[in-house]
Amino acid sequence: MEKILKDLENDADIKVLVDSFYQKVNKDPNLAPFFNDIAKIDWDHHLPKMYDFWNSVLFGAMKYSGSPFAKHQVLPLEKENFNQWLGLFFETVDEHFQGSKAEEAKQRANIIAQTFMYKLGLGDD
Repeated sequence: MEKILKDLENDADIKVLVDSFYQKVNKDPNLAPFFNDIAKIDWDHHLPKMYDFWNSVLFGAMKYSGSPFAKHQVLPLEKENFNQWLGLFFETVDEHFQGSKAEEAKQRANIIAQTFMYKLGLGDD
């Protein structure tokens, strides 16, 4: 029997999305080193910022303040890293949610990835 999924609706849903996504990132041999070895992310500090970020992006919560690009600009990222990040994000959304906000989350993630790649000179010519 197929599991019926609900849409992203609230803070608790954002927490499920973010926690599940970063669990995948931390297991990914190509992405985990950027977070853990190079950026040395303090996960207890980073995850609440990501909850605020996605709440702001999807629900207009205005909880997030910061400059996400600046933190990525200094990392030796390649286009493949962004594609892997995006693939894991889409996979995570699709495992837990369906509906208009879930689709919006994927669209917004795609825009973020494309924008970062463009700013880093990694876009398609």
